[in-house]
Amino acid sequence: MTTKEMVSKFDVHNQFDVLVKTYEQIEYVMNNDFELNEIDTAQVKNIIVSGLGGSAIAADFVKDIMVNELSIPIAVNRTYTIPAYVNVNTLFIASSYSGNTEETLNAASEALTKGAKIICITTGGKLAEFASKNNLNVIYLKKGYQPRYAFGVNFFTLLNIINKLNLSTVYSKNVELAAKLIKELGVKYSEEDNYPLAIAEKVAGHIPIIYSVSDNTSSLGMRFKSQFNENAKLHSFQHYFPEMNHNEIIGWETYNTKQLNAIVIFLKDITYHEQIKKRFTIVKELLEKAGTEVIEIQSNQESYFLRLIELVYLTDWITYYTAIVRGSDPSEIDFINYLKDHL
Repeated sequence: MTTKEMVSKFDVHNQFDVLVKTYEQIEYVMNNDFELNEIDTAQVKNIIVSGLGGSAIAADFVKDIMVNELSIPIAVNRTYTIPAYVNVNTLFIASSYSGNTEETLNAASEALTKGAKIICITTGGKLAEFASKNNLNVIYLKKGYQPRYAFGVNFFTLLNIINKLNLSTVYSKNVELAAKLIKELGVKYSEEDNYPLAIAEKVAGHIPIIYSVSDNTSSLGMRFKSQFNENAKLHSFQHYFPEMNHNEIIGWETYNTKQLNAIVIFLKDITYHEQIKKRFTIVKELLEKAGTEVIEIQSNQESYFLRLIELVYLTDWITYYTAIVRGSDPSEIDFINYLKDHL
């Protein structure tokens, strides 16, 4: 069966086309002009992005990218409550693609009582109603996606907010380049024989374990793991260097393929500290001696930003094709829907 035939058989909701056209999400953000009223950047001492799933992951990427850009701390909040330090000097971004994420709604309500400067990002739902009722800034996202497939519109909207508040120029410098890159890669990754499909074929039949680097590609590792879960209906695990060298590495001493048929994926970048690069080399030797295959993924784009964008897009395609190779529908999320129905 050809790749095209497998996609036609298992991808009943045509997420293939959504992935190919991911660049349209970036173009939407470029054309989605908005104003942020009554937010004095000089008064902002910290930023919190509150969200779950795809909304939170997009914020994690912003946090990694801004580690050397922002002079104020940024945190990601993934629960019903908010940190005690939230106050009038907090820029609180409530992000929910559906607008009905109950954890985010509750957190936003608490932030309102603390006097935080609130911006809502959504397609509608209860969060849009909350924003309208309390006269808050609200930015509308492009509709029609499952949240995990809406990374482009979420991520670039967050960057654009930071750009409009004059806290960083990362967005304005990179948005057009990113749209062009994703459009080109969409053509390559949708061909009959392609790189992400080849990796997916290696992964199928294994449990993927992903290793990235803290505060550099750790958001990528988390997203990759989550996409294996949701797209491929597959358990996956992730950790990051150098932390895993202080604990998880020992678990490999007793590795047994009968207990865990793993395949390891290294997410690499040229900006890693030289000692981190050495750690990857040494750990690869140990893992291969333990009896597991190691796949190394790296981008050759000129800038860190574009390298990260290429890798998040590549890993999305890998998990999509893993679903197809395994004979799974990459859209189905029955257990999530069941959970929401019974809460």
